[in-house]
Amino acid sequence: MNALVVGGAGYVGSVVVEELVRARHSAIVYDDLSTGHRDAVHPLALLIEGALSDTEKLHRAFQTKEIDCVVHLAAKSLVAESVEKPDLYERVNVKEGALLLDAMREHGVRDLVYSSSAAVYDPGAPMPLTESSPLRPANPYGETKLRFERTLAERAEEGRLRFVALRYFNVAGASIDRGEDHRSETHLIPLLVDAALGIRGPVSIFGGDYPTPDGTAIRDYIHVVDIADAHLRALRYLGEGGESRALNLGAGRGVSVREAVVAVTSVAGRPVPTLEAPRRAGDPSVLIASSEAARRVLGWTPQFEDLRVILETAWDWRVRHPEGYKE
Repeated sequence: MNALVVGGAGYVGSVVVEELVRARHSAIVYDDLSTGHRDAVHPLALLIEGALSDTEKLHRAFQTKEIDCVVHLAAKSLVAESVEKPDLYERVNVKEGALLLDAMREHGVRDLVYSSSAAVYDPGAPMPLTESSPLRPANPYGETKLRFERTLAERAEEGRLRFVALRYFNVAGASIDRGEDHRSETHLIPLLVDAALGIRGPVSIFGGDYPTPDGTAIRDYIHVVDIADAHLRALRYLGEGGESRALNLGAGRGVSVREAVVAVTSVAGRPVPTLEAPRRAGDPSVLIASSEAARRVLGWTPQFEDLRVILETAWDWRVRHPEGYKE
C-alpha cells in the first residue's frame, strides 16, 4: 500500500508513518514543516516539503508513486489561537483541505483517513460522548473540524471518496523514537514533564472553578501509538470496502488536570511546579470518549490503557531528547 500522509512530520503523523513502515507499507510524507520536524520522519519514508496551498507541488506528490490512500493530519489545532484567528483556521482547516480532496479526485484516489477531533461535540452533552452525541463545537477550531467532516460527507455522497474521520480525544505519550515536541507547547502532559525536568517553568492550571470534583478540567488521554494503530486499521477498513463514517478514539476514562499533575509527579519522582490561572476561552470542562464503535468496526483495542504507562513513555522520550528534535 502506498499512503500519502499529509502532516506526516508532526507528532501524531510521524508515529502513523512509523507504523505504516513497520507494517511494510510505503509512506510518502507531505508536510510544510511549520509545526512538524524533518527528523521526526522515518528514514524509510519519502518526505516532500510543501503546503496544501501549493497545488502544483501537491499534485507532484501524488505523482511520486501510485498513491492508494491518503491520511490527512495537517491542521491548525490550538483552541485559544482559533478564538483569536478564526479566519486563519477556516482557511487552513477547511479551504486548504478541500484542495487536497480536489487533488485526490484528479489522481483517482478515493480512500481518506481524516484526523478529526473531539472538539466537534457539544461539551455540555452527557458523558461519555458517542458518535451520535450532539455536534455543537465550543470554539472555532472545532467548528472547522466539523465543517471539513461535512465536506467529506458531501463528497462521499457524490461517490467521489470514502473516508473515516477519527475524532481524537487527548493524545499523549511517545513511541520509542518519536515523541511530542511542539515549538509552542500547549499540551498538558509535555508541559508537566518539561516542568519536572526543569526544561520549562511552572505549568499554568487554567481554571480551578470548573463543575468537576477538584475544580479542574477533565480530559480523556489516549496513547499516540494506539492512535496510529487506529489509522492503519481505518485504511484497511476502507480498502476492504467499508462505508464512510466518523469514529471516536479515546480511553473512556477522565483525568483531571490536578490528577495529571499528581501522576506526572509520581512518574518523575520529583515535584511539578504549577501556577493557578484563569480559564482559557473555549475550553470545555469535561471531555470523555466512548470508543465502542471503533472497537467494533475496526477491531481496535488500545494497548496503553494505563495512564501511568502513557506518562512513562512521554517521560522516557523527553529524558532521552531534552532538546526535542534538533534540526
